[in-house]
Amino acid sequence: MRILFLTPQLPYPPHQGTTIRNYNIIANLAPRHEIHLLSFVSSQDEIVTATPLHQHCRSIETVQAPRRSPLKRFLSLFLSPLPDMALRLSSAEFRTRLTATLRRIPFDVVQIEGIEMARPWMNWRISNIQYPISIFDDHNAEYVLQQRAFETDVRQPAHWVGALYSLIQWKKLSHYEARVCRLADGVVAVSEADKVALQQLVPGLEVTTVPNAVDVEYYTATDIQPSPLPTHSLVFTGKMDFRPNVDAVLWFCQEVLPLVRRKLPDARFYIVGQSPHRRVLRLADDTAVTVTGYVDDVRSYIAGACVYVVPLRMGGGTRLKVLEAMAMGKPIVSTSLGCEGFEGLAPSRELSIADSPQEFAQRVIELLDDASWRERLGRAAQRFVEEQYDWRLIVPKLEQIYEKLDVGG
Repeated sequence: MRILFLTPQLPYPPHQGTTIRNYNIIANLAPRHEIHLLSFVSSQDEIVTATPLHQHCRSIETVQAPRRSPLKRFLSLFLSPLPDMALRLSSAEFRTRLTATLRRIPFDVVQIEGIEMARPWMNWRISNIQYPISIFDDHNAEYVLQQRAFETDVRQPAHWVGALYSLIQWKKLSHYEARVCRLADGVVAVSEADKVALQQLVPGLEVTTVPNAVDVEYYTATDIQPSPLPTHSLVFTGKMDFRPNVDAVLWFCQEVLPLVRRKLPDARFYIVGQSPHRRVLRLADDTAVTVTGYVDDVRSYIAGACVYVVPLRMGGGTRLKVLEAMAMGKPIVSTSLGCEGFEGLAPSRELSIADSPQEFAQRVIELLDDASWRERLGRAAQRFVEEQYDWRLIVPKLEQIYEKLDVGG
C-alpha cells in the first residue's frame, strides 16, 4: 500500500513520545509498504541528519513550523472556537503542499498522526469528492488530558491560571476531537481507556486500540553503558517542558522525596530530558536533585538507576517511558495514572503502584532497601514488555485496520 504520514515534527530522532511512536510505526510498516512523509520541522537542517527516515520513506517533504506569538495565543483562547492544538500548526504552506502531494500521488491511506495534524486534512477532505482512506491516530484522548489538568490545578490557588486555560481547552477539545473522529474513516487510540473516552464523545464510534510499544532490541542492547549514579538513585525521564511531566517532578520533589530522604538521606533524584521548564530547573537548587537537560542516550540513566519513578498525576494515553524502563528490567514505582492503559499489567508483579505521597515514598524505600525485590520486579516487567509490547507485535494491528477498510481493494 502507498501511505502518506502527516506528522507535527520530523519523526527522527525519536526522543519524545510523539516522535518515538511515529518513527517506530513508519519503520515497522516500511518493509511491506511504500511510505511517504509530510512533516513540519523547526529547522530545515533536521532533514539532513534524519538518515534512517530516508531509508524507510520513498519521499520526505517538510514545511517550516509556524510560530504563534503569546498575544495571538491569548486572543485565540477567548476569541476562537478552536482549541489551541488545532491552531498550533496553522500553515497555508502546509495546506498547499498537502493538496499538491495528494493530487500528484494516488495514495491508499493518509495517516494523521495526532490532533495537531487533523485540520489541514479536514479542510482538504471537505473540499474534495475523492480522497484516500484516512486514519486518525489520536496519540492521547486530548480532552481527557486537559480535563485532568484542570482537576489537578484547580485544587491549588497558585495554579488557577493554568486551571482556567485547561478548562477552556477541555470544552473546546471535546467538540473538536469529536468532529475529527467523525470525519476520519478509521480512528486509533493508544489505550482501552482512551478508546472509551473517545466513544463517550461520539457514541457508537468504532475505535481500534493500537498501543504504544517499545523497541525491545534497542533497550536491551549489550553495549549500553550505565551512568555511574549513586547507590540509592531515582530516575525520571521525559520531555521536561511537557506539563504533565513538570507537574510530576514538582509533586515528587515537594511531597515524596523529603519522605524518602528522611529514611534514606543519601537518596538522589535525577530528572532526565530535554527542554526543562524554569520551574524544573529551580528544583536543582536542592543538592539531592539533578536536572540533566538533554542527554545523548537516555538509556544510560535508566540503566544506572536503582529505581525508576513515574509520579504522573495528569495526562492520558500510555507512557512510553514506562515501557522503556520495563524493557531495561528496571523496578518501577508509579501512580495509577502513570501506568494506565497497559492491558494485563498487575500491581506488585510488574511494578509497584502508589498514589499518595506517603504510599509512594514507602514503595520507593522498600525497593531501595531490597535488591532481590528489585530484581524480581524488573525481570517480570521485562518479560511483560517482550511478550506484549514490542513494536513488531503492535504495528500489524494497523495493517488489520487497512484490511478491514478494504484499502486498495
